[in-house]
Amino acid sequence: MDGYPVRPWRTLRSGMLEFRYLLRIARRRLRVVGRRLREARMFARAMNSKHHPILAQIVPIRRCNLACTYCNEFDAVSAPVPLAEMLRRVDLLADLGTTIITISGGEPMLHPDLDEIIAHIRRRRAIATLITNGYLLTPARISRLNRAGLDYLQISIDNVTPDETSKKSLKVLDSKLQALAEHAEFAVTVNSVLGSPVRNPQDALTVAQRARALGFTTTVGILHDGDGQLRPLAPDQATVYQEMSEPGQAMFSFAQYDRFQRNIARAQPNRWHCRAGGRFLYICEDGLVHYCSQQRGHPGIPLERYGRADLIREAALEKPCAPYCTVSCVHQTAMLDSFRERPRQVLAEMIAARRELSPGYRPPALVNVLTWVFLDSPVSRMLSRVALGILNARS
Repeated sequence: MDGYPVRPWRTLRSGMLEFRYLLRIARRRLRVVGRRLREARMFARAMNSKHHPILAQIVPIRRCNLACTYCNEFDAVSAPVPLAEMLRRVDLLADLGTTIITISGGEPMLHPDLDEIIAHIRRRRAIATLITNGYLLTPARISRLNRAGLDYLQISIDNVTPDETSKKSLKVLDSKLQALAEHAEFAVTVNSVLGSPVRNPQDALTVAQRARALGFTTTVGILHDGDGQLRPLAPDQATVYQEMSEPGQAMFSFAQYDRFQRNIARAQPNRWHCRAGGRFLYICEDGLVHYCSQQRGHPGIPLERYGRADLIREAALEKPCAPYCTVSCVHQTAMLDSFRERPRQVLAEMIAARRELSPGYRPPALVNVLTWVFLDSPVSRMLSRVALGILNARS
């Protein structure tokens, strides 16, 4: 550096920035390991027991800071549910054996005690997920979510630029995505949407490409009507949906197996058994149990009175809304039960679904090994018991 002395404070500052970056990367990797272990425990419990909720959504506040015209899950006036009541509801869900608790709304980030709700979900050993429109995210707020122990966050982005249908646009939220990419220690999923309210279907592809560039998982949702039912995709929307399929995803990704949504895109019904009310619960702001956000009022039983008999009865009940249902999280819990009941058949279907997207696909050797160990081996039952014990996942 001829004639220019190196300033020690600049060297020190550069070293501190590098240290903070490495520390953040290390924390993220540790969090990933912890999430994977708890996901494995969730899966093991789902395989070992059929009478506990796999996933429950709870609503801490119905109010939202936006007013998307297609949405029927918000109002502009509701007060937040008191913290003590929210913690009691988390306890009730945990006592039922719930393994994943998703906080939705409204806009849940409007709740003043959101961090404590998340922390309590984690204290009760459930996976904590948050669905938000992203408007209230800042680097400081993301750090608070890290400290609370959030596992997953989902943002749905509806278009590239705001319009009269939705203000959840990439133009507005791109800075929020960048902040998440830099600061979040939890996993982030960006959901783009297709359906009749979406003016430009190509926006969904643009949103997904931006999210993947930032390192996020992406999904695509098909907008439902007020009853959670099918809105068939127009030809241009169906073309975009096909383009958004991701052959590079892991075989066990729900996005790969969500053949139900491809049927919906083609206006075809799905043949499946909906286990909402048993394996999936929706708890509204009034503390009532419903099948899902689109079937509020059924069964409409207070959570404190909901027990094992209710879980068994409602899971077994045939739902007339099932063939054209678009509520993906309910389908995902049903997929786990299908795997528990027919593992070999479902595994074959998952491989077939992957080959539809990538004809030359061959399953990894690990899949063949696990199939032999847990399905075909003469000691498979003993190995399954050992795995459940290691994961502390017995019912």
